[in-house]
Amino acid sequence: MPRSRSARAQSSLPDPSSRGAVPPLPELSKEDINALPIRAYEGDIRLIRDEEALAGALESLRREDLLGFDTETRPIFTKGKTCPPALLQLAAHDCVYLVQLRHLPFDERLAGLLADPRIIKAGVAVRDDMLALERLRPFVPAGAVDLAVLAKARGMKAQGLRNLAANLLGFRISKSAQCSNWEKDELSPQQIRYAATDAWVGRELYAHLS
Repeated sequence: MPRSRSARAQSSLPDPSSRGAVPPLPELSKEDINALPIRAYEGDIRLIRDEEALAGALESLRREDLLGFDTETRPIFTKGKTCPPALLQLAAHDCVYLVQLRHLPFDERLAGLLADPRIIKAGVAVRDDMLALERLRPFVPAGAVDLAVLAKARGMKAQGLRNLAANLLGFRISKSAQCSNWEKDELSPQQIRYAATDAWVGRELYAHLS
């Protein structure tokens, strides 16, 4: 029987746990984490809202071999209801690109980038984000790596982005904008910095864990 698209997508994701036993990493207590300094991404951020900006972003992104990856969705507080992703974040080595899906459709070019096995896309709960994007346009993700899986393979219990950043990178990241409205026409500076930081941290964590 042919496999479903979701099954094919899951099978395309690398399994870092197959690399063999490695020494477990030490973990910080909650008190230790709260004592760490807060950091945010301070590099170049490009908000992608039109075709010209998207074309330039894709030209640069296709030259990368590692991208930090994340999406943001407007929160819904009604049980059983969900919203589609409103923002796609991709962190390159020198810039973070924020694609506002309110202004640009998730088209075959973006889907093709996420389906390219040559380019690693690293983040937390990557499979859930990819499945949400698949509902906008069918594609089979490739090169996606879940940092929680990498951390678990190293014997770590902490798997959220904030805890991983604290334990492995030595700083905290703010989650204050997490539940804000990501479908706004104009994102606030706080939202932009928050979204860029999440994608950047994903890239930094992959480099550290791998």
